[in-house]
Amino acid sequence: MSEHAADSHDLIRVQGARVNNLKDISVELPKRRLTVFTGVSGSGKSSLVFETIAAESQRMINETYSAFVQGFMPTLARPEVDVLEGLTTAIIVDQERMGANPRSTVGTATDASAMLRILFSRIGKPHIGSPQAFSFNVPTRTASGIMTADKGQGEKTVVRKRVYLGGMCPRCEGMGSISDFDLTAIYDESRSLAEGALLVPGYSMDGWYGRIFSGAGFDMDKPIAKYSKKDLQKLLYGEPEKIKVEGVNLTYEGVIPKMQKSMLSKDVEAMQPHVRRFVERAVTFTTCPDCDGTRLNPEALSSKINGKNIAELSEMQISDLAAWIRDLDEPSVAPLLGGLRHLLDSFEEIGLGYLSLARPAGTLSGGEAQRTKLIRHLGSSLTDVTYVFDEPTIGLHPHDIDRMNELLFALRDKGNTVLVVEHKPETIAIADHVVDLGPGAGSGGGTLCFEGTVDGLRASDTTTGRHLDDRTTLKESVRSPSGALEVRGASLHNLQDVDVDIPLGVLCVVTGVAGSGKSSLVMGSVAGRDGVVVVDQAAIKGSRRSNPATYTGLLDPIRKAFAKANGVKPALFSSNSEGACPNCNGAGVIFTELGVMATVESTCEVCEGKRFQAAVLDYTLGGRNIAEVLAMSVVEAEEFFGSGEARTPAAHQVLERLADVGLGYVSLGQALTTLSGGERQRLKLATHLGEKGGTYVLDEPTTGLHLADVEHLLGLLNRLVDSGKSVIVIAHHQAVMAQADWIIDLGPGAGHDGGRVIFEGTPADLVAKRSTLTGEHLAQYVG
Repeated sequence: MSEHAADSHDLIRVQGARVNNLKDISVELPKRRLTVFTGVSGSGKSSLVFETIAAESQRMINETYSAFVQGFMPTLARPEVDVLEGLTTAIIVDQERMGANPRSTVGTATDASAMLRILFSRIGKPHIGSPQAFSFNVPTRTASGIMTADKGQGEKTVVRKRVYLGGMCPRCEGMGSISDFDLTAIYDESRSLAEGALLVPGYSMDGWYGRIFSGAGFDMDKPIAKYSKKDLQKLLYGEPEKIKVEGVNLTYEGVIPKMQKSMLSKDVEAMQPHVRRFVERAVTFTTCPDCDGTRLNPEALSSKINGKNIAELSEMQISDLAAWIRDLDEPSVAPLLGGLRHLLDSFEEIGLGYLSLARPAGTLSGGEAQRTKLIRHLGSSLTDVTYVFDEPTIGLHPHDIDRMNELLFALRDKGNTVLVVEHKPETIAIADHVVDLGPGAGSGGGTLCFEGTVDGLRASDTTTGRHLDDRTTLKESVRSPSGALEVRGASLHNLQDVDVDIPLGVLCVVTGVAGSGKSSLVMGSVAGRDGVVVVDQAAIKGSRRSNPATYTGLLDPIRKAFAKANGVKPALFSSNSEGACPNCNGAGVIFTELGVMATVESTCEVCEGKRFQAAVLDYTLGGRNIAEVLAMSVVEAEEFFGSGEARTPAAHQVLERLADVGLGYVSLGQALTTLSGGERQRLKLATHLGEKGGTYVLDEPTTGLHLADVEHLLGLLNRLVDSGKSVIVIAHHQAVMAQADWIIDLGPGAGHDGGRVIFEGTPADLVAKRSTLTGEHLAQYVG
């Protein structure tokens, strides 16, 4: 039978892709198959998958909305590509941490909490109202109704009934914790308002705040200590009131309610560093005494099923909750229970059974957030869509990677196209189709090195092909420790009263399955100590003006060298100071606010995106101007500042460290907001390498690293230890474990099945005993 024309479109065709560093790439990707994209860090994988294929799919979908709706969406430019054919709807499952909403939990981010609320509204005793009566995101209101019941023979009785229309605890407003203010951090009572008594960031008396306070009737020159009780109450807690200042209608509101709205309703992580430091000083969060941290009002907590209320179920570990739901036999809600069982089982399958539904979404790691988002899609009935994953194996123990692979198969077998950017050989091995980009990073990458099957990749002479079967051997001899960090009775999260000595002066690796308590042990018991430098993957706080040169302090010696060579002030060579282009204020782009529509950014026409005044660009050092220096990659700059007229030892030292951590391809002026999680972590590592700390804690430093770069990183870690530092690494990568001097393995499972030290000793002992999951996988790896 001849094929129907509609079935012949089984390829996604990309021709002439030139986004970022891609050099006119053309590929054909099979639909309804699993395609893995490989290549060194910075080779252009994300540019092809996310910024070309997924971005164009997203843009086409946005164009189907009405003009009114499109006005509220960001305007997406068409990616630089000649032809894109056969696209399907793209669903991106990335590692951005879950939203910054403090009321979001694992349960609200999936459908689990909604299903539990329906369950309680149907069979909870006593019945208190609709599913909303159990929601901590809906303010508590009550409704009373009068029902008349007819008893026959003309007799009627009146029944009063109360229903609840929301379950939020009124005291903490569904947050589970209340904030107490340390007033000494908010104002200095020895000063007057005019002298800057208010210590809250942004409250400068030169601007509108000064006018508002004087307009509200405060004596600006009287020290706060001399204020009457009534005035102090009004200053700190005043209700909003309308006032008129210089003919303008304004609202005066007390400092603390204003702070609660502007600072405390936001996620602490998303604040600017100085605001965050202030909030951490001035505000202490304590568990809400009314709801005991459950976020719900007493009525919602009074309704129970088999002796448990909804808060107790949400606090349970998901694997235990699944067992509790299985024992519940209620024919009236059978379909709902079936759906809930399936959802909770998916959490276990994906290796997140150790979480609880009440866990705040903001506390999940990047890998956990990605897997939580994946659960939403596993139950989805969509088929023939393209799922795009960004390193789904991050934060997974080799044992959990097998489970993740099963899930990728499940999505593919439903008839979806699955595109995965990945470095781990275990996941590359299961691909139906492989696209390898490279050969190098940045301007040295962006070309297609190989396209075909996994066996073809193995046989090809590409960097990925050569390293695919790399297996590290165990160290011949291990270093002996110079001392130990003692941890006694650690019980944070799921740790079960752990006592362990972490050896110093060696490379110590902490490992175990996801959720076994590694981060709780290291971050909870080691991170806060003196001389300990923590290098994690959290976003680097800073504006779009920050770049590797400003962040690492590299720009200071460069500016001084330019100033000295030209006999002018160093401030001229800063795009945030005197040298800034007056048209774009040194941003390089002009932001046009369009009211209701998304802000448009366009390259500044005056400086052509170079950020500096034309006059500044006439000053050179070694024949290059400051804009040309910022456009250099780390490797080029290292050579430039290493010798000749531009020789600057202070700058060269920082550049050497950046190249050491594998960031040689990043340009000095690249915006920090465009770096990946692994690149951010390596940038922080380079910055901390110059510090005096004696102990480094690294959280999964191999994230986002190609197999070839892992050796490079191990060399750096070994050099650090040889120079007298202690290095503690949380890692899942077998190559890192094999090179360790000492391994601490936590487990045996996740959540309350973990939290114990199940092995401590050398990698050779771990392999010989094979007593733990990690031992099994490490033994297979080193063969």
